[in-house]
Amino acid sequence: MNSSKSPLIIALDFAQPERAMALAKQLGCKRCRIKIGKELFTRSGPALVENLVSLGFEVFLDLKFHDIPNTVARACLAAADLGVWMINVHALGGRNMLLAAREALDKRQLRPLLVAVTILTSFERFDLYAVGLHGLLDENVLRLACLSHNCGLDGVVCSAHEIVQIRRAVGSHFKLVTPGLRPAGFSKDDQKRVMTPAEALKLGANYLVIGRPVTAAPEPLLALSEIEASIRDS
Repeated sequence: MNSSKSPLIIALDFAQPERAMALAKQLGCKRCRIKIGKELFTRSGPALVENLVSLGFEVFLDLKFHDIPNTVARACLAAADLGVWMINVHALGGRNMLLAAREALDKRQLRPLLVAVTILTSFERFDLYAVGLHGLLDENVLRLACLSHNCGLDGVVCSAHEIVQIRRAVGSHFKLVTPGLRPAGFSKDDQKRVMTPAEALKLGANYLVIGRPVTAAPEPLLALSEIEASIRDS
């Protein structure tokens, strides 16, 4: 497998597997990693993931498992069998679920990274109240990040705006995967807590998830090159 040294993870948020595969081949496995989310996985199944892995891509399977501990543990093992590089669970599943997922993967000699989603980057404070979570948004994120760290996970998915406080709480070894990034001048779409890729890296993000700024661009390779340049020159 070719291992990309880039922090960029391109989200292939397409409905059609043909479009996803065509763009992945255009971008190349040495320049980025790939994220497969719910829509594409539901339509295409494990075969697409296995095809991308066979082409040398490090795949982040973004299914946000959230269920009873045994179900999540078995789902994580099934994902590991696909040869993916990273998988995620939802931290709101609680301590027992997080431990079950981590302990299941620890039995594998070659295991994917296991990260937890804290609070979705589309959430604002009102959204927290609507689902029964109280306090400030960043307080909830930090609590879930610390829970994930204490359960032995490899990292969390968080907004760039929470990077500094999480780093202070859990140290430099914990992986921070940052979605909701937009290059300067690009539309925020449905993301609320956004930042540029260069800004997120400066704050301490390990991996940057970028979708529409590349996948919806008229020239995806050019868009990727511009993001790479903005990171390199920052």
